[in-house]
Amino acid sequence: MTESDQQDLDFKSRTQLKNESHDLQKLGEKLVDLGPAALAKIPMDQELKDAVVLARRINRKKEGFRRQLQFIGKLMRNRDVEPIQQALDLLENKHQQATAKFHKLEKLRDELVAKGDPVIDRLVEQYPAIERQKLRQLHRQAQKEQTQNKPPKSAREIFQYLKDNIQE
Repeated sequence: MTESDQQDLDFKSRTQLKNESHDLQKLGEKLVDLGPAALAKIPMDQELKDAVVLARRINRKKEGFRRQLQFIGKLMRNRDVEPIQQALDLLENKHQQATAKFHKLEKLRDELVAKGDPVIDRLVEQYPAIERQKLRQLHRQAQKEQTQNKPPKSAREIFQYLKDNIQE
């Protein structure tokens, strides 16, 4: 590859530069929106952290906030933003993972209440920490509550038991 070919590859149009700058500002805005505990988990140097903390104190409706976001974007141009992006993605993904686990446990509970022993056998096989006798007892109580139109106390206990004993 000749030197002129390399220069063509390194060349970025003004539009590309503006888009990159805008993306960095958006990343900075996500940092500003984080709570203090989540912000502490993000790997960044002290100068960038100070700029983010200052932006949190500025009234969002004022021009100073927009300028501070631009400044954060400018600071991020000179840094490797990949670790920051990965940490943000991880924080956002934890919520989705927790929701998915919750729905999975709800589905297991509903299936256990509806079908009984086959589901209990499968769960005991998959998760050895689960007690077959305890699940059968809770299943019988849940069935009884359903037939008598009582509140689903045992179904809630099944959910809590599964939540406590299924580790993934």
